[in-house]
Amino acid sequence: MNWAATSVVVTGGAGFLGSFVVDRLRSLGCQKVFVPRSRDFDLRSKEATRRLLEQCGPDLVIHLAATVGGIGANRANPARFFYDNAIMGLELLEQARLAHVRKVIIVGSVCGYPKETPTPFREESIWDGYPEETNAPYGLAKRMLLVQAQAYRQQYGLNTIYLVPTNLYGPGDNFDPDTSHVIPALIRKCIEARDAGRSSVTAWGDGTATRDFLFVEDAADAILLAAAKYNDSMPINVGSGQEVSIGDLASLVASATRFQGHIIWDASKPNGQRRRCLDCSKANLHFGFVANTQLATGLDHTVRWFENQRIA
Repeated sequence: MNWAATSVVVTGGAGFLGSFVVDRLRSLGCQKVFVPRSRDFDLRSKEATRRLLEQCGPDLVIHLAATVGGIGANRANPARFFYDNAIMGLELLEQARLAHVRKVIIVGSVCGYPKETPTPFREESIWDGYPEETNAPYGLAKRMLLVQAQAYRQQYGLNTIYLVPTNLYGPGDNFDPDTSHVIPALIRKCIEARDAGRSSVTAWGDGTATRDFLFVEDAADAILLAAAKYNDSMPINVGSGQEVSIGDLASLVASATRFQGHIIWDASKPNGQRRRCLDCSKANLHFGFVANTQLATGLDHTVRWFENQRIA
């Protein structure tokens, strides 16, 4: 792809993953990168979405805008998480086909996979059951966009691809204790306990659930590789392919934050999905993606970023 001659809209481009995608685009020589802000373009609105594409005239749209959060936020806001994520994608794809956008990348979610899926998750399993209940509304909203993407390719010839990223983490993540995912939540708890001299922190669940964590810079690389090289209706997993238990993750976070106390597990809180790890062989086959950042290394980068933000 000739990035210097390509005009790109990145929805959610000011967010966690989006900011890395935008930086990577610019490093590749892309001169026309547009980052719509919700105060100017509410993507839940047909008119605002139409106006965005009319003003920017993009060749490529990368759809990263989402209403997201950890288990607690999903349980507290199931209706909002369903509506916001579904309607943004529905309106964006419809207006993209009307505006004759050349290519659209929809970034889905591992939460769309069924609750009981053989591990590692393969793309063919995505329709084999209902998602894990704590994040089902969000996951199903994202899964519906796969149906739309495939239907629009079939009927209208819109070149839409659908990527399924695993749990992301890294510098710039959301560290709000009410809405954060597990890695930033643990990092914040461990650092605050360390600095206060407390001997323990409490984590949700029992530590036995497993996850596949992908460093945000690797995720940005995967998206742009797919943008340049992949043009098919089949969804593609994007992850590290490495399964780690939340208990082991907590130990890694404690080490990275120099917290020497104990982790107390609150089993009255949900674990979420029992196991989660992606088979990423198709991403490697179709556009050459391999995650390069080991979890311990990524955690070190994330901890340093968070501590620098606290000092600043």
